[in-house]
This record gives sequence, structure tokens and C-alpha cells, in this order.
Amino acid sequence: MSVRRVAVISAGMSEPSSTRLLADRLGNSVRQQLNSVEVDVIDLRDIAVDVARSMLGGFAVGGARDAVRAVEEADAVIAATPVFNASYSGLFKSFFDIVDKDTFVGKPVLIAATGGSPRHSMVLDHALRPLFAYLRAVVVPTGVYAASEHWAAGSGDTATLADRVERATGELAALLGGRSRRPEPVDEDEAGISNFARLLGDSLSQN
Repeated sequence: MSVRRVAVISAGMSEPSSTRLLADRLGNSVRQQLNSVEVDVIDLRDIAVDVARSMLGGFAVGGARDAVRAVEEADAVIAATPVFNASYSGLFKSFFDIVDKDTFVGKPVLIAATGGSPRHSMVLDHALRPLFAYLRAVVVPTGVYAASEHWAAGSGDTATLADRVERATGELAALLGGRSRRPEPVDEDEAGISNFARLLGDSLSQN
């Protein structure tokens, strides 16, 4: 089995960064979902100056060049951004502006975001999903949003965030040819018909 490569892009600006924390969590979950995978986490904060220089020059330079190459060579991408003014950050958009748009054609992408309030969760569907749809990526159905309260122990939302992370990375793993740890739902009617047919066949063969 060939090794699948996943590039995880974190656009978090602070130190420590909740966006980077979410990116790492998603990357670790992908490692658990797939047997043969390499996860490369790229922190845009570390190459912000090179991203700006690349925007001005029209081509990727320095650390931005290496990050762009990692995205181009990846089998899938996890893209995580903080919410700034109800959308993705400028650094996040600038980085994807220097990646050749044809890079994403048919490529699975998992979108994720962090913010101070749960009301910003719509950024996933109103900003991130349209961006990658325009780039012709295959965006997994489940996006992951984490507000400040979702990280707090005892908030009641920690388990929900874990569920979203597992569901989203399971969908990404499925697109990469792997299997989610979650069992597939069983259609009881279909299973009953199948069992009846098998039993009927056994009975006829015995007669």
C-alpha cells in the first residue's frame, strides 16, 4: 500500500494558537484513521514574511515555496484558519493565492476554523467551502469549528468537538481509500431480507 501524504495548513497567529491546536488534533486523528500516512503540519505564522514576499513577487519564495510544494504533492489537505471579521484570515487567503489553482482539482480538503464565539461557525459554509469549491477541490461534508468554550473541560462541548474531529477525518480517510473507525450504519430491513434469502437458499440446497 502506498503512503498517503496529508498537508495540514494552520493559519493561527497567536502563541499558543487554538488554530494550531485544532490543526494538530485533526492531523493526529488522520494518523489514527489511516494505516499508511505522512502528515506534514505547516504553520503559516512561521513563514508569513515569505508569503507576503511571494504575493508581491508573483511566485513563491523561501519557506513559502516549500509549503506550496508540500500542498502540491499532498494527496489531501487540512486547512485551518482563525476567524477574522467573519471570514478566514488574510494570511490564510494570501497563502492559498500563491498556490496554483489547478493544484486542488479533485483533491480532498477538510476545512476547519476557530473563533471566540460559536456564532462564527457559519464561516465554514459561507467562506471556506466556497473558496475550495471554486478551486475545484473535493471538500469533505463535515467541517470542524472550535469556539473558545469548546476547549473548556466540563463545558459539555468537548465530546462534541471530538466527535466532529473524528467524523471529519473519517470522511477524509474514506476519500483517500482508508476506512473510518466508525462502523457503517446497518439497514435493518435490508439485513433482514438478506438473512432470509440466505436461509431460504440453505433450505433449498438441503432439500
